[in-house]
Amino acid sequence: MIRLTIPSIEDDDLAAVREVLASGFLVQGKHVAAFEEAVAAHVGVPHAVAVSNCTAALHLSLLALGVRPGDIVVVTAYSFAATANVIELCGARPAFVDIQPDTFNMDPRRLAETLGKRGKRGQATFPRRKSSLSPFSTGPVKAILPVHTFGQMADMPAITALAAKHGLPVVEDAACALGAGSHLHLAHGGHVPNEDVTPGRQAGTWGTLGCFSFHPRKAITTGEGGMVVTNDAALASKLRALRNHGLEPDAASPDFILPGFNYRMTDFQGALGITQMVKLDRIIAARRRLAAHYDELLRGTPVQPPAVAPGSRHVYQSYVVLLPAQAAPRRAELIAALKAQGIETTIGTWHMPMLTYYRRTYGYREGDFPAADDVFARSLTLPLHERLGAQEQQQVVRALLEGIHSLACRRS
Repeated sequence: MIRLTIPSIEDDDLAAVREVLASGFLVQGKHVAAFEEAVAAHVGVPHAVAVSNCTAALHLSLLALGVRPGDIVVVTAYSFAATANVIELCGARPAFVDIQPDTFNMDPRRLAETLGKRGKRGQATFPRRKSSLSPFSTGPVKAILPVHTFGQMADMPAITALAAKHGLPVVEDAACALGAGSHLHLAHGGHVPNEDVTPGRQAGTWGTLGCFSFHPRKAITTGEGGMVVTNDAALASKLRALRNHGLEPDAASPDFILPGFNYRMTDFQGALGITQMVKLDRIIAARRRLAAHYDELLRGTPVQPPAVAPGSRHVYQSYVVLLPAQAAPRRAELIAALKAQGIETTIGTWHMPMLTYYRRTYGYREGDFPAADDVFARSLTLPLHERLGAQEQQQVVRALLEGIHSLACRRS
C-alpha cells in the first residue's frame, strides 16, 4: 500500500518517550516546557503554550480573546470542521468567507466585503440560526480566523491590514503550517517554482495568536497535540490557566482564578515533540522536493497541481490537486479504484458551510461560496511523506491519470 502519510518516527523518538514513561512523571512537566521553548524559538515569538490538540488551541484562543455567546467570528469557508466548531463551542457564530480558487485560502477581497457589513459599534448582520424568529442576526464581530490551508500561508499582509482597519484580532489556524512563511505580499494568483528559500516571517506570527497541530498527518507529530504561540504575555498567562482547570500559572501557592479545562499535553508527548522538532527542517525539505516531482509528473495533464503564491514557502502538509471538472462527480469512484490498486488518497478538506450542521442551522446553499464549491468538489489529496519514493510517485500519477481516463470513457 502506498500510504497517504507515514509519520517520521525514529529510534531517538522512541527512546525519548520510553525514558519519560519509565520515569513515572507523565503529566505536563519539564519536557512540555522544553517543547514549548523549541517551538517558540523556531517561529520567533516569546510565548508558546502546549495543549492537547489544535482544536483545544483554537478554542482557548477564542476564549482568551473574550469571544462569547452572541459574538461573530469571521472564518474561511474551506477547512476541517474543527475550525468552525470552536466558534460554536464558544456560543458565537461563524461568518464564512469564500476562498481563493488557486491557493484555497481565505480571499481578502471577500473578507473586505464581509467586514464591510459592519455598522456602528462593530455590529454586523449575517445569517442567523434557523430556529430564530429572524433570518438574520446582528452582533459584534470579535475576531478573524484565517487558515493556512494544507501548509501554505494565507495572504496575511492583506488580512492583517483589514483586521487593523476594523480593530479586530486575528487567530491564525496554522494547524498544517509549522515552518511555512512568506517574504512578499501574497498576491492573488500566480505560480512560482519550489525554490528552496528561507521561511521569512513565519506562519503563526502575523496575528494576535497562532495555533499549530501535531496530529500524525502533520510534518512532525506528538500523536495528538497542539500549540498556541503569541507575543502577548497576558494572553499566554490566560491560556496557561485555561488549559489547566483555571489554575493560576504564576501563583506562589495553588489558586484557581477561572473555570478552565483539562487541555494539557502529556510529558511523553512533549519529549516526542522535542526530538521531532530536530527533524522539522529535514522533513519539510523532503516534502517540498517530493511536491516538485509531483508538479513535474502532472505538467501537461488535466490534473491541476497546487499553486504556490509568489514569495510563499509552502510546507505541503498535504499535496492537494484539482481534478478536471468532468471527473469531480465520480471522485469517490476514483478514490475507491486507486485504493484497489494499493494507493491511498482522500478528499482535500471540508466545505464547512455545506456540512450538515451548518447547512441546517444557518440555511447555507450551494452557490453561496462558489470558489469553495468548486474546490471542494474537485480536490484530491495524493500520498506525501518523507519515505515516499520517486517510483511510487510515478505509480500514483499513472494510476490517477488512467483512472480519470477510465471514468471519462465510461461516461461517454
